[in-house]
Amino acid sequence: MKASVLLIDDDENLRTVTIHNLETGGFAVSGAGSGGEGLALFKRELPDVVITDVRLGDMDGLDLLAKIKDESPDTPVIVITAFGSIDMAVEAMRRGAFNFLAKPFDREALRVACAKAVEVSTLKAKNRQLDYEIGKITGSGDMVTASPAMRTMIDTAARVAASEATVLITGESGTGKEVMARYIHQASPRAEGPLVAVNCAAIPPGLMESELFGHKRGAFTGAVKDRRGRFQLARHGTIFLDEIGELDPALQAKMLRVVQEREVEPVGGEGSEAVDVRIICATNRDIKAMTAAGEFREDLYYRLAVVNLHLPSLRERAADIPLLIESFLRRFNAPSGVRFSQTALDRLADHDWPGNIRELQNVVERALILRHGEIIEPGDLNLLTGQSPGAFVLPEIPDEGISLDAVEEELVRMALARAGGNRAAAARMLGIERHKLLYRMEKFAIN
Repeated sequence: MKASVLLIDDDENLRTVTIHNLETGGFAVSGAGSGGEGLALFKRELPDVVITDVRLGDMDGLDLLAKIKDESPDTPVIVITAFGSIDMAVEAMRRGAFNFLAKPFDREALRVACAKAVEVSTLKAKNRQLDYEIGKITGSGDMVTASPAMRTMIDTAARVAASEATVLITGESGTGKEVMARYIHQASPRAEGPLVAVNCAAIPPGLMESELFGHKRGAFTGAVKDRRGRFQLARHGTIFLDEIGELDPALQAKMLRVVQEREVEPVGGEGSEAVDVRIICATNRDIKAMTAAGEFREDLYYRLAVVNLHLPSLRERAADIPLLIESFLRRFNAPSGVRFSQTALDRLADHDWPGNIRELQNVVERALILRHGEIIEPGDLNLLTGQSPGAFVLPEIPDEGISLDAVEEELVRMALARAGGNRAAAARMLGIERHKLLYRMEKFAIN
């Protein structure tokens, strides 16, 4: 497949000759006679390389260069001019030009410049794909960042991974706590072993002990055979206890013994069983405040938080939004030409992101489905809300009336969607206790 080139020059004769020269050199070339026409053509065709004159009549070529780089930072742009100077060349390179050629230029020099631009662009794309594939293997695929603080956090996690220390990962819902846990596991000596994840908020308290530690046959009604718990299943690997703050107080004492002794006692058993596991926990609650309020055992907290990694919210790392979007586009196998416009990126940077990275992922997936073209614009984003956190507008009651149950069901569904299915978080969002949320989910047959 031929590499595509967009040539923008208001000199029609030069444009015709240059297009012929590049097509003879094996490129597929489109031409534009003005900056406005060239920018519109660029957005429509997304060429591999852009060549632009500095003097275009309707627009300064260096301003056009800046607009193109805003739209697509990775597209190489070659600047040409008959009025070249060292200062102009420096300014062009400062604005992101790949190369700067003074007219009249040798036709072979332009071909070589285009070929090198395509080569560099292709190499960058392959490196991004390689990073993505490595990320899928190591579990760090979603941990892209331009934030120095987040980079320090990832480096700390890599050092912690080599140890057997228990890790507590904190942060708002959707900040990537499970991704961090997976990264620590994959970077640890236990990487060949299993990573067993347990959502402590999703398992009814009456079943939690059996789920974690297993049970013996006859321990309770329905226990028709011995069953291994999650700790036994994680042998030689890592167990990830998500939403540890939701753990029932009665189980916290038993969990303390497991953390200290690395032994579990199955329900109905007569002795303890040794377990060889690395323990990583996570919570989106303020567990220090819970400890101070007596809702969480202090001794258990200090044993779980040997190393505490606090993940920042997406609001605190807005510069990472373009990098995360690129990662999600690859994950969803988006066509190669699909990308977000700078206006759309600005709109996303201004969003409050109560659902953090999980919400951004959902926005990207919806935009891919609802987009009207290859360039995703603000109208394609369909953000869940444009209101500030905590704002809520009551619906108008129509003349024919409204079903209170229907409104309640919709609120429950919205809270569960915003919380990514986390029932404890959804309950807190609605200001009710978890068992009341479970009652409403059963009432409305919400899975």
